Amino acid sequence: MGDILNTSISGLLAFQQALTVTSNNVSNAASKGYSVQNINLTEALGQGTASGYIGAGVNVQSITRSYDETLANQVRSSNSSYQSFNTLATQASQIDNMLSDTKTGLTATLQSFVNALQSVSTSPASTAQRQVLLSNAQALTQELKNYQTQIDGYSRNLEQQIGTTVTQINSISKNIASLNAQIAAAEGGTGQTPNQLMDQRDQLIDQLSQYVNVNAVTGSDGQMNIYMGTGQALVVASSAQQLVATPDANDASRINVGISNGGNAPIDVTSEITGGSLGGLLVTRSQVLDPTQNALGQIAVGVATVMNQQQAAGMDLTGAAGQPMFAVGPPQALPSSTNTGSSSVTMTRGDISQLTSDNYKMTYSGTAWQLQDTTTGQAVTMTGSGTAADPFVAAGVSIVVNGAPDAGDNYVIQPTADAVSGMSVLLSNPSQIAAASLGASAAAAGNTGSARISMPTVTDPTSWTNGTFTISFTDPTDYQVTDGSGNVVATAAYSSGSPISFNGETVSVSGIPATGDSFTVGPSSSANTGDNTNVLAMIAAMSSKIMSGGTASLGDTANNLVSATGVLTQQAQANASAQQTVNQAATDARNNLSGVNLDEEAAKMLQFQQAYQACAQMIQASNTIFQSLISAIHG
Repeated sequence: MGDILNTSISGLLAFQQALTVTSNNVSNAASKGYSVQNINLTEALGQGTASGYIGAGVNVQSITRSYDETLANQVRSSNSSYQSFNTLATQASQIDNMLSDTKTGLTATLQSFVNALQSVSTSPASTAQRQVLLSNAQALTQELKNYQTQIDGYSRNLEQQIGTTVTQINSISKNIASLNAQIAAAEGGTGQTPNQLMDQRDQLIDQLSQYVNVNAVTGSDGQMNIYMGTGQALVVASSAQQLVATPDANDASRINVGISNGGNAPIDVTSEITGGSLGGLLVTRSQVLDPTQNALGQIAVGVATVMNQQQAAGMDLTGAAGQPMFAVGPPQALPSSTNTGSSSVTMTRGDISQLTSDNYKMTYSGTAWQLQDTTTGQAVTMTGSGTAADPFVAAGVSIVVNGAPDAGDNYVIQPTADAVSGMSVLLSNPSQIAAASLGASAAAAGNTGSARISMPTVTDPTSWTNGTFTISFTDPTDYQVTDGSGNVVATAAYSSGSPISFNGETVSVSGIPATGDSFTVGPSSSANTGDNTNVLAMIAAMSSKIMSGGTASLGDTANNLVSATGVLTQQAQANASAQQTVNQAATDARNNLSGVNLDEEAAKMLQFQQAYQACAQMIQASNTIFQSLISAIHG
């Protein structure tokens, strides 16, 4: 009867454990991160007899959890993507709201300035209209500086978040490595998986996926190796790599992410980080904050350049030549803290049509300087040799390098990033607005044709001279231009209304001239201060295609910035919503496998309870048979 007793006892103990597992599942039905556990029973090795093998009961082989690594990685991957897009959308929406406001937005403020110019053009001698223009110039400057202040605030907050996130990642990684060690020790000691520890580890990896994209790979000893971003190891067995938030070598206000390298400098892995809130913060910095700051600077430089050039081409209300209206911050060359040579860099802006909203990195290879666009990663060709007499020219700036560089020395070139910070209105009196042209024109008294001449517009103040020129028609279809000494400076065929350019200025003659008709073009006098020619030229310049290689006006550039920010924000929001849906589906799939189903557990409880009771009955029957046998022997 020992076989009946032993097999029944094995069943009783097995189903007792099964009920314990079921009870534990029910108790943890609402526990976050709990994976439902299953008891795995196997038939005990039977005893061979002449009649055949007789069963020896049941063994509890293991207690395992319902877990699928593929599903778990799908949850983490989608969660990481969601966190990244959601972080980007949240940050970008702040910039979008700032720029697109219908009353204080960028395009509205720029249009108000142009409207003020148009008001001056209708009443060029009006002090009141001139004061409105100066006020709008101040408003435009202040609005751009307000944008810059907000961006600076967003940037400081973002850098703080990067540092905080790195600390959180390190804490989680350390705990994962510790659990890896505990899991390996537990499996090595019992040969069984410590399910509770593994659930804890999975929860930590899920948390980690909120901060950075991770891929978890389980080793043969039960330990998980965690790789982040593009494959950089973060946790290897029981060892966690230490992330380090380090100041950027070219700009100490920016935080880069490195991996501790013993006593050496950390290995920079910023470009390898993807996904999660950390990846979203880095994308926000590179795709939203930096381009917006640079684009605002590009617009500020454009406005200042156009208005200052045209001010120099005109005459103010006192009869004096116009003075610059705006000042802007200079281009920046940020040296790396790792530079070992004695070089230094100075820069000036040149052709504003070549300015972009990108930054650049100029590196000395050991034999030559090379320029790279940090946004696109593409090499940029520089002309010139980098000397004061022959500077490097690229991306709308001229670069002069002094001193001797060492191989690897580098500078971050920022053509427009600091322009808004240094922007100000230089004019203090409405009379200083140069609405009138520096030149004047008149028809000769003896002209017999119907031709009329416009007021001259100075297009190049640097080549304009305070001299008198004569446009003479040798016949109705040809003309020549002579200076005060009678020297011919230009000849051409006449076309009514076509511009005639010389001496850095342009006029147009329309109508039908007669042979011998002439017109004089010379310096204006204070009597012409009510002229609006130059302010009309300002309006035309503000709307002309002077930006982006001659393909966009200042208004276009502002609209493009607002539109690009809006599109990026909408795309990030749509992507975040899509990834949230994907994550929910992946989470549901994992929960269907790993979550506790109370109906199933209730059914198992009844099954195990009945089996337990049956085994108890078998033990009781075994005892009764045994007692009957004893009684028969001693009877």
